[in-house]
Amino acid sequence: MRRADRLFRIVEYLKARRQAVTADSLAIELEVSVRTIYRDISDLSLSGVPIIGEAGVGYMMDKNYVLRPLMFEVDELDALMLGAQMVESWGDKELAKSARKAVDKISAILPESLKEEMLSTAIFSHPSQAKTKITIDFSALRKAVRTRNIVEFDYNTEDNCNSQRRIRPLCLAFFGPVWVTTGWCELRQDFRNFRLDRMNKLIVTKDVFRHEKGKRLSDYEKIIKAEKHSVK
Repeated sequence: MRRADRLFRIVEYLKARRQAVTADSLAIELEVSVRTIYRDISDLSLSGVPIIGEAGVGYMMDKNYVLRPLMFEVDELDALMLGAQMVESWGDKELAKSARKAVDKISAILPESLKEEMLSTAIFSHPSQAKTKITIDFSALRKAVRTRNIVEFDYNTEDNCNSQRRIRPLCLAFFGPVWVTTGWCELRQDFRNFRLDRMNKLIVTKDVFRHEKGKRLSDYEKIIKAEKHSVK
């Protein structure tokens, strides 16, 4: 994380909280040393950011310090909070952390009245026992979809048949409580859906694929739409 991003993140983190935050907590959240946090807090204070507190006690942001506000409807705030909670409950660890950061960013720049509405939402999404166990690196697969890296893995089908697959990962989809990745399978030379809880020994290769006609996500979506129309 760049230092400028870290300083902005500290301001967001403090602004989003009502109680004093220790340097240790900030260090864990930002994955840096406590000494770095002390230095960043000092630099922010010298630049005019009204941070209240001291080392060993904790830090708070002056309530009168206001960043440029975003205006939301109350229902929009409920939707954002519910969405963030669902990501925390059902997504991978990195995505869950990003969801919390997004909530902090939003709440840090809301007027006090809207912040109260956001933090006092009565709509919740909690982890469920129905959540399937995923043993592969979920974050690595998610990034492979974005970077278009071919992945390899062992797959166990519903009837306990094992096979080795090499696919172009095109997307991830959540069908609660199951996560599925859709990709172009080199073994079958066709599109296939794979449940993440049945995947093992995931390897993200260095091979980067280019979008080719007939093998793209848009091509798969056309096939699905055509099948739906034929059923009607």
